[in-house]
Amino acid sequence: MTSAKVSVVRVPQEERTRAMRQRLLEATIECLVEHGWSGTSTTLVSQRAGVSRGAQLHHFPTKNDLVVAAVEHLSELRGEELRTAAAALPTGRRRTRAVLEMFADHFTSPVFTAALELWVAARTDEQLHQAVVPLEQRVGREAHRVAVEALGAGEEDPRARELVQATLDLIRGLGLANTISDDTARRSRILDAWAHTLDTELGHP
Repeated sequence: MTSAKVSVVRVPQEERTRAMRQRLLEATIECLVEHGWSGTSTTLVSQRAGVSRGAQLHHFPTKNDLVVAAVEHLSELRGEELRTAAAALPTGRRRTRAVLEMFADHFTSPVFTAALELWVAARTDEQLHQAVVPLEQRVGREAHRVAVEALGAGEEDPRARELVQATLDLIRGLGLANTISDDTARRSRILDAWAHTLDTELGHP
């Protein structure tokens, strides 16, 4: 009889650490969406992530340490979400409306809800404020770049730049309204009208 040899694949410590941090950051975002800033605690996050309290404290000793890391993770998720959606946009006469719908989906997504919780908390928390502001600026620049490219707006044209920024401001505001009640029907009518305005102003056929 031959004995079967069982090979054990050992995961490097660095990879295990990275995976644990990833679980903690994703759990933080989920808790922010479900429980808000005030309802999110390091204990709740460690339970959601399936990580021991001691391990969580080793990586992130305080709630602010954890949330500041989650802010950066969140900004990466938001940028990736937009780039992926932009790559799937259709061409043709319905493109402008599709671009607006893409941003509407972005500004009503759970990722945006988590970011919104951080904005509110950062208003009175200096450490969080210092972390949120530069990352939000980076996300804002990325969103503007994606919008300019997707809408075919000439960045050298001041009028086109203003229209792109107005588009982002409008849809972000609609996203905020959606956090209180389902605003889908009204948002759709507004985006229909704004798509027509953009096509006219930007000279789309």
